[in-house]
Amino acid sequence: MAAPHHQIAGEFENWLNERLDSLEVDREVYGAYILGVLQEEENDEEQKDALQGILSAFLDEDNLEEVCQQILKQWTECSSRSAAKKQDEVQAIASLIEKQAQIVVKQKEVSEEAKKKKEALLAQYANITDDEDEDEEEEQATMGIPIEKSLFKNTNVEDVLNRRKHQRDQAREDAQKKKEQDKMQREKDKLAKQERKDKEKKRTQKGERKR
Repeated sequence: MAAPHHQIAGEFENWLNERLDSLEVDREVYGAYILGVLQEEENDEEQKDALQGILSAFLDEDNLEEVCQQILKQWTECSSRSAAKKQDEVQAIASLIEKQAQIVVKQKEVSEEAKKKKEALLAQYANITDDEDEDEEEEQATMGIPIEKSLFKNTNVEDVLNRRKHQRDQAREDAQKKKEQDKMQREKDKLAKQERKDKEKKRTQKGERKR
């Protein structure tokens, strides 16, 4: 389920960080990775598969399913609230643009009327030729702001999207490295634990032979 990005990231990220802390999962690495996955994947099934792949290193099968559902539910709720807020913002902007357009139309109408009156006055006194240049300058000054200049243009959209993609890629790379490190550490801990068991078993057997 695709969702607006920056509008929901803050609210959801706060919740996610608290949840990861409760699971004793590194929020700095995996929080950004999970957020990027949810923003990139197109539907709930793809999001769920990606989450399970990330969290399977920390959770057993029962807890894994429950936590993934919690994350997806929270993401959906945040997305819905953001969509409603975004719709309100779009309507407000559309209303503002419509008002600006009406003002420009009125300015043009007034300008045309003023122009006609001035032309009539100039014609009456036979001064049209002498005052052509001045007439043109005054016409431009009274025309008002063109409507296209009243619209906000975001020339940095592409830069913003590229920066977000880079951040998501970096988060994914960091999370993958951390996951490998955590996996290696768990293997080391497992081997160390097995060695302690083997040594204890040998000591027990040696003690039995002495008796």
